[in-house]
Amino acid sequence: MAGSAMTQISAITSMNLRNVSERLTSSVVALVGIAGVVMVLIGVLSISAGFRAVLTLSGARDVAIVLRSGATDEMGSGLTLEQTKVIADSKNVARDAQGPIASPELYVIVDIPLKRTVTAANVPLRGVGPQAPQLRQNFRIVEGRNFTPGTFEIIAGRGASQQFAGLTVGNKLRWGTTDWTVVGIFEDRGSVAESEVWTDATVLQGAYNRGTTYQSMRVKLTSPEAYSSFKDALTTDPRLNVRMFT
Repeated sequence: MAGSAMTQISAITSMNLRNVSERLTSSVVALVGIAGVVMVLIGVLSISAGFRAVLTLSGARDVAIVLRSGATDEMGSGLTLEQTKVIADSKNVARDAQGPIASPELYVIVDIPLKRTVTAANVPLRGVGPQAPQLRQNFRIVEGRNFTPGTFEIIAGRGASQQFAGLTVGNKLRWGTTDWTVVGIFEDRGSVAESEVWTDATVLQGAYNRGTTYQSMRVKLTSPEAYSSFKDALTTDPRLNVRMFT
């Protein structure tokens, strides 16, 4: 039986190979189609793997992000100054000599031309607190210096500076009615933060008439195990209406 099966397989294979020249066009189309499907599949899997890697680098088990309850992202969230103070005062938030390690944040979208083209793209201009670098796992200034709080200074992520024109130390960019000076370039080991431009949150609020509101609050917890207690305390506090994740 085995020998008969192998004979049949050999005969069919031989016949197909002899007929390839007679159906060359259809064979090439089939091969191109299969190759195209494989390339698309590889591309999709690569994007998925890269996205997971970026999110992994962007997060930490002892850092929590707080949004308004019901918000699915920062753009749809809103926190008052009083609410950010309540969150920072939680016993589960780690502290250093400067106080709670927490950063109330907001961002706006600005247009910056891509390099080697006049086409502009949207880039997040994020307002952060002084503790923001401590809340990113691998943040470091690689060129220039950090921005000075209270000034119209910005620092750009390495990824953004490589992709967009004008994000070089010493350059000035005008967004709205304000001139912003690039004073530094930072890295965060390839995290999503590298695609952003940062400035002082209070300055950004004033420049874009945001009052004293924020969109999110990033805090460092006393330990990864403190997350459950932190979540329970905040979600049951009548002064707050928030959700959170790590």
